[in-house]
Amino acid sequence: MIIKALELTDFRNYESLNIEFDEGTNILYGDNAQGKTNILEAIFIAATTKSHKGSKDREIINFDKEEAHIRTYIEKDNDTKKVDMHLRKSKSKIVHLDGVKVKKAANLLGICNVVFFSPEDLSIIKDGPSERRRFADMELCQLDNSYLFNLSHYNKIVEQRNSLLKDIYFNQDLKNTIDIWDMQLINYGAKIIERRLEFAKELNDIIKDIHSKLSGGKEEIEVIYEPNVEISDFENALRSAREKDMRSKITSVGPHRDDFCFNVNGIDIRKYGSQGQQRTAALSLKLAEIEIVKKITGENPILLLDDVLSELDNNRQNYLLNSIGSIQTIISCTGLEDFVNNRFEINKIFNVKDGKVEVMSK
Repeated sequence: MIIKALELTDFRNYESLNIEFDEGTNILYGDNAQGKTNILEAIFIAATTKSHKGSKDREIINFDKEEAHIRTYIEKDNDTKKVDMHLRKSKSKIVHLDGVKVKKAANLLGICNVVFFSPEDLSIIKDGPSERRRFADMELCQLDNSYLFNLSHYNKIVEQRNSLLKDIYFNQDLKNTIDIWDMQLINYGAKIIERRLEFAKELNDIIKDIHSKLSGGKEEIEVIYEPNVEISDFENALRSAREKDMRSKITSVGPHRDDFCFNVNGIDIRKYGSQGQQRTAALSLKLAEIEIVKKITGENPILLLDDVLSELDNNRQNYLLNSIGSIQTIISCTGLEDFVNNRFEINKIFNVKDGKVEVMSK
């Protein structure tokens, strides 16, 4: 599976762009704020329907325009598929796959699996629980349609329950309706907890060997899923927290409060790890993500590296570059000479400047 070409219209700082990628390693280089990350973001949106930054559609469309297009040509199983995504500031996006309208995001996910790695990901271990949940959710939503379905419904129910908690303040009679939302919360939440538990096991099967090699055999890592509540205690916990929830007007129990712990040699590196340990664990996590996609789908994902090599030391750079193998990779960087030239085979080089992309000779 590879991305053959990408066309952008009025997307971020691109009025019009048509770029063809090599099936190997592609380099996007140029100064900061020229549009390199925007290309990677467009690919990620085409694959997942969402921005890796969490940006809304209206924020992605060119400031002076009302609409934008992302057209992606994907080669898969000796066949070329076209994903046409129409972004609109005032309405929901419209997506077509090979000319046929896609009614649900779940029907698009899995067509093109991507792994996005940015400097921000190096802080995932030390950042708050929401970032670690987001990592798990983004990966599972790409690989598991049922998880996407359950998570989407769960998040909507949390929003509706929170809205009800606010309304109860003005109308106490509404207390009688909270049980209805709690039962739905438990139904979808339990499925999320079960899948996240499986994901942690899948992750551990792969990440331990990667991390051991990255640390020169000095460290052993374990990923521990920390559910906010056990499934067997979900209903009781919701009832026990109900009065507190009504006072705070926020749902305090459920998988939207989960976390993942990263233990290295028995130490919780979220709190007590050095920056080096946290960065090594984050790199291990991303490399494990690649292997999980391979294992579940039987295909290589597309690897997007957004100026992340400059944030890694030589040892971690070399390990990452050596791990790319036959994966189609698109790398953004501010200069070729610093860490790319003569380090590995480069198949295609693009210079990005002020929303314009020029193919360069190697």
